[in-house]
Amino acid sequence: MMKYRATNFRRKLKPYIMLMPVMIFIIGIFITGLVFGLLQSLGYFPALGLYEISLDYYKNVFRNTDFLSSFQFSLYTSFLSTLLSVVLGVFLSYLIVYTKSKHIKGLVNVYKGPILVPHTIAALLIFILFIQSGLLARILYGFGLIGDMSDFPPLIFDGGGIGIMLAYIWKGLPFITFITIDILRNLDERYAKVAANLGASHAQVFRYVLLPQLFPTIASGFMILFAFSFGAYEIPHLLGASTPKALPVLAYIYYANIELADRANAMVINMCIAFFAFIALGLYVLAFRLLKKYGGA
Repeated sequence: MMKYRATNFRRKLKPYIMLMPVMIFIIGIFITGLVFGLLQSLGYFPALGLYEISLDYYKNVFRNTDFLSSFQFSLYTSFLSTLLSVVLGVFLSYLIVYTKSKHIKGLVNVYKGPILVPHTIAALLIFILFIQSGLLARILYGFGLIGDMSDFPPLIFDGGGIGIMLAYIWKGLPFITFITIDILRNLDERYAKVAANLGASHAQVFRYVLLPQLFPTIASGFMILFAFSFGAYEIPHLLGASTPKALPVLAYIYYANIELADRANAMVINMCIAFFAFIALGLYVLAFRLLKKYGGA
């Protein structure tokens, strides 16, 4: 019995041992970059002749109105786009699993497509579709629904970040659908049938029976999408307005500034992004533990 347990333990441990060299290399690069970024954000920047560690750069950045507006903009666009992606993705997965419509079930063959598209291409597609002289505006103009293409609302390069959120939703919705659709398919249908037999509506069955079992998966997906969109650079850079800018774009501007001392300010912003990423990671781990505890997967 002891020999069997030892053999089983070695079998489980083998994949981790084989991955260890690569993981040490990757984690080493990550930790090294994080440590150097933290030191540079504190003013220790030997390449610029800065050797004194202080919190002055943090104070300067946190008092900067550009940083505050960028922080609010990133938080707003990331949270709202992630929330809409989760709501629409869960709704779509519910329709695919429980509807009897062949047209809805046909979506199962196409909803994964945007997951494979790079974010830069997603930004280009949103630009082509929703710019004022884009495809959608031309279609509406051709049908006489707008008098001029300038009547089409400015969704790209707008201060509200609508174009940015459209790109995030287009990428995030299929991701949420992908991680929830199999969960719905594998849930025990007896609970839903009992609730329906007792007079519960479809909305009540979903809210009180299915949603509690899906919640850990939904929460983990929310954290992944939020952390990514909050720290993403390419979509806000390509589709965002000149002001306010997303935090990653502002960090790049600081780092590329001719004034080399601004690079420390850029590192402060990067540390703020990393801080929120770690918070999202902690919440993801919590959601994963809930998922294992309550059998959501």
